[in-house]
Amino acid sequence: YGWFVVADFPRFPFFLFVSVLKAFSLLPPSPSTKSTRMSTLFTLGFVMSLSTGFANVSLKYNSIGFYQMAKIAVTPSIVFAEFVLYRKKVSLPKVLALTVVSIGVAVATVTDLQFHLFGACVALAWIVPSAVNKILWSRLQQQENWTALSLMWKTTPITLIFLAAMLPCLDPPGVLSFDWNLSNTLVIFGSAILGFLLQWSGALALG
Repeated sequence: YGWFVVADFPRFPFFLFVSVLKAFSLLPPSPSTKSTRMSTLFTLGFVMSLSTGFANVSLKYNSIGFYQMAKIAVTPSIVFAEFVLYRKKVSLPKVLALTVVSIGVAVATVTDLQFHLFGACVALAWIVPSAVNKILWSRLQQQENWTALSLMWKTTPITLIFLAAMLPCLDPPGVLSFDWNLSNTLVIFGSAILGFLLQWSGALALG
């Protein structure tokens, strides 16, 4: 009980970190709103919430090995979606490199596989928003000149709203059933710092 809150609560202090950067004028200016439709930012925030929510539920019901196996499927999904939507092709060396990496991760985690029907369905459902999230984020940074931090500032509030709406469905007992002692709270805020750095580095890589 309350597991989803433990896994997802770091996004709230994560938003505080970005707010502090904004308050001290450390965030790069955002591109003109005329160049990026609000619906695009809204869609990105929404799919980010689905990706985070489904990922947490997948970890709740699946072993780490199965979670990693599902994660492998995100990469070919991105390649396929970009080909269908934008006719973007991947060179043969990149295809070979992705194949080697996918096989390596699969071999490393196959001994930890534990099948759970509901968990497997959640993992499959997580692949789609995760792929869309990375595609949209990459295109906004590469083609519309968004920086990683400014895009995080714009999309995190939208993501938080949808995550808060999903909490009663994904983890009904929620916040009140979790033991909010000092040790647990410090661990959660520590994970928020790591989560902030992780998303920042991932966003820079996508850009």
